[in-house]
Amino acid sequence: MSRHEPRRATDDGGFVESTAAVIEEPHRTWSGADLALETTRFAARLADLGTAVFATLLDNSAAWIVADLAAARAGVVHVPLPPFFTPQQITHALASAGVDTILAEAPVVRRLFGGVEHGIEVAGRELAIARQAGDAVHMPEATAKITFTSGTTGTPKGVCLTAQVMGEAADALALVMEPLMISRHLCALPMSVLLENVAGIMAPLGRGATCVTPPMAELGLVGSSSFDPARFDATVRTARPHSLILLPQMLRAWTGWLAMQRQRAPDSLRMVAVGGAAVGAKLILAARALGIPAYEGYGLSEGASVQTLNLPGADRPGSAGRPLPHVRLRVTGDGEIEVAGALFSGYLGDPSVVPDWWPTGDLGEIDPDGFVHLRGRRKQVLITAFGRNVSPEWVETALRGEAPIAQAVVFGDAQPALSAVLWPVRADATGAVLQAAVDAANATLPDYARVGRWVRGRAAFSADTGLATPNGRPRRREILDLHAESLGLPPRCTEGTSS
Repeated sequence: MSRHEPRRATDDGGFVESTAAVIEEPHRTWSGADLALETTRFAARLADLGTAVFATLLDNSAAWIVADLAAARAGVVHVPLPPFFTPQQITHALASAGVDTILAEAPVVRRLFGGVEHGIEVAGRELAIARQAGDAVHMPEATAKITFTSGTTGTPKGVCLTAQVMGEAADALALVMEPLMISRHLCALPMSVLLENVAGIMAPLGRGATCVTPPMAELGLVGSSSFDPARFDATVRTARPHSLILLPQMLRAWTGWLAMQRQRAPDSLRMVAVGGAAVGAKLILAARALGIPAYEGYGLSEGASVQTLNLPGADRPGSAGRPLPHVRLRVTGDGEIEVAGALFSGYLGDPSVVPDWWPTGDLGEIDPDGFVHLRGRRKQVLITAFGRNVSPEWVETALRGEAPIAQAVVFGDAQPALSAVLWPVRADATGAVLQAAVDAANATLPDYARVGRWVRGRAAFSADTGLATPNGRPRRREILDLHAESLGLPPRCTEGTSS
């Protein structure tokens, strides 16, 4: 380890032997020594059980962190299950990964797992652990974690990651964050999401910061698409973190709520990283005007979560930032972004060799100063009746940048003009208000990418309505079918591919 490289949580002699607080829960603080003891105990339990592939389905807590560290210490493959997965997706993940041990609340274990259940205390939390004979599954050598991505088909894909790759990503983040002197990070996303796991736990702990871990309900986040910005704001003010990670929709809702309340964000914040989807310069600047130090980043699970990030002093709103030290990016002749360095080992059940340069499926460009600009997904490109290629995500980002619009999905394949389905921030938003927002977004776009017709959505784009995946991505085909007649479009046209 070089003198510039931060020490990771799993290194001997690191923070785990100290008495300094490393995890702060609502009613208890855990020191590094406490965490080391709990991790050792649970790792021994996993070894005694003969565990090979271990799954967790837990709320954010010290117990989740202990389980993750213990799996690494015991040489066990960890499969974190997101709380927003459907029962069918969870069943698929358990079976396809050959999970033989699961840790969760007792009722969850009984519902999902067929093995014998035992009560167990992990980091002060009464949980249940069960073991059953898991089927042997082929996975790449040295796999330490399998993170499942949820697509529109409902069948998650397992991404196999090594400890080295995740460590390189965490170390790169810790290195670039060093000047910010961050000592308190609030875990605002589910820990089972790879972005929070690597950037919100491994990186902060690796630089000696405290992870503040309230349950998700206290953060106002329920499932993948229900978010209460007032409750979130109250928790942030109580916790007074230096950093947190948000999804664009969370930032949009919090920014809107602060504006309505005529308040500013807590002055403790130094870095609010935003990722998971395109953000847009307008939202970034609106958030900053209210005291939220928002910086957009970009990454994919196949690259251990984060590849690029805007930072104070190295910032270009509207871009996804510059590449982190552990990766390289390039753009192919047809505009697709490729990534090299710190890549996954392969997909679960797929023996294909991962190439040195991984095609992301994202379109974009790298400007002369090294900032990455995303233009949407390659498979989503629309071709208008005038032969112009348009990425719907580009237009959707412009629409969501207007305060009245919460969600937008754009169509227009083989049509003379683009059309959109809009879901407003406020239910009482009038047609005139939404039209003004569309006009403002159109003013930032070239004529061929402007929305000529729009309709108000019949329902929110959420998993509950069937118009979004469990992780919040819109189901374009379903949205098109529901609104095609109103838009004057044929249902099930070629633009109805998954997103």
